Amino acid sequence: MSYVAPERAKSSVAALLAWASEEGAEALDIRFSDIRGHTQHFTVPIVTVDEGDFAEGFGFDGSSVRGFQSIEQSDLILIPDIATAYVDPFFDRTTVAVFADIYDPITREPYGRDPRGVTKRAESYLQQTGLADTSYFGPEAEFFMFSNVQYEVNQYLSYYEVDSNEGFWNTASDDPLHSYLNRIKEGYFPLPPMDKTHNVRADMTAVMLECGIPVELHHHEVGGAGQAEIDIRFDTLLRMCDNMQIYKHIVRNVALQHGLIATFMPKPLFEENGSGMHVHMSLWNQGETLFYDAAGYANLSQMALWYIGGILKHAPALLAFTNPTTNSFRRLVPGYEAPVNLVYSNRNRSAAVRIPVYSSSPKATRIEARFPDPACNPYYALPALLMAGLDGIQNQIDPGEPADYDLYENPGDTPTVPGTLGDVLQALQADKDFLLAGGVFTEDIIASFCEHKQLEADAVSMRTHPYEFLLYLDT
Repeated sequence: MSYVAPERAKSSVAALLAWASEEGAEALDIRFSDIRGHTQHFTVPIVTVDEGDFAEGFGFDGSSVRGFQSIEQSDLILIPDIATAYVDPFFDRTTVAVFADIYDPITREPYGRDPRGVTKRAESYLQQTGLADTSYFGPEAEFFMFSNVQYEVNQYLSYYEVDSNEGFWNTASDDPLHSYLNRIKEGYFPLPPMDKTHNVRADMTAVMLECGIPVELHHHEVGGAGQAEIDIRFDTLLRMCDNMQIYKHIVRNVALQHGLIATFMPKPLFEENGSGMHVHMSLWNQGETLFYDAAGYANLSQMALWYIGGILKHAPALLAFTNPTTNSFRRLVPGYEAPVNLVYSNRNRSAAVRIPVYSSSPKATRIEARFPDPACNPYYALPALLMAGLDGIQNQIDPGEPADYDLYENPGDTPTVPGTLGDVLQALQADKDFLLAGGVFTEDIIASFCEHKQLEADAVSMRTHPYEFLLYLDT
């Protein structure tokens, strides 16, 4: 079956409501993103909704959403984007879900801190530059699935404990579920019974397809204890950001149906590979790729090399949006296939930017930023990558020579990513002009984002870590 609204239902609000009636829908679920990238929603009985509501907008309290309004100016409205309509597969009662754009109720102008608005402005800015008319993005999000997660944090106690039916620490268990366990960092591509999450991923894939998200493949990832990857087909910037929100929604809910807890934390396990979100990118104009040149390095055009130059130059600032948690920097350490080196290379997976060579087709030519992780807000992270690349093209930023060698064996003076969330927040504040071009990001967005993320960084840095007792109790 298909949960996606047919094209005829997306032609007008009247057509959407008529289709919803045909489907027996009882409710309309209106969704938007906060600055963290968490999808927020509220639900309206569909019998109370008419065309005028879509034009007028649905009001909500912006002061109760992290990073939005102060209480004296709390009112905001949501205008649904009917092109995003689909039936949510996880609600017991048939419910049509739509993503919405946030507006000021008085000025009727788009709300400046709406993350989805950033993505829309980025697409508009790309066309204004005249460099290209379309950008394609293909994120590859990784995640872990655990059978149990427990944690507690207070003044005198701090701990976490996770478990997985694939965890190698369960070798002494007499539970049959804990037989055939993947060794640490040996979870890549095993067949069942080593791969105990195949059927879970298959169910996730089926639901994604039913929700209109084309899946290219799924597999077990390197992390032995339940790490997974489901790759979806590339798409235009805004559509991909919307799809990533649906992707996470599906992953979490299908995992829960199987009694598992899915997490997009970049580094939930010590001494195990972290979860990244490698982002494939390309620019097109009038249906033709702009990144291909048969005579160029790795078949890349000069434009593509400048695009890479922009990403490498602005990477410290970009990481504030692409790797926006303190946990992100537990992943970005050498030795775990983490791309900590700010260089580019053909096929080299330890470089921050890689050029995939799976296909010789010009249309498949793209670059891959390997440092982002799936904890990011896609409506901020993907536009930020685009803006850095465009700045590289506009200023003809030379990415330098490719690093076609083992960067762990011969690191030389290779620049690396900053080491903490606080470091990248400072980098963002020092290097933000490329994001402000065309009004895509604003000073207000960056200030609000940095303020809230600094609170997270401070909260972690001020707390005593359990490992410190091992190191210092006898001091």
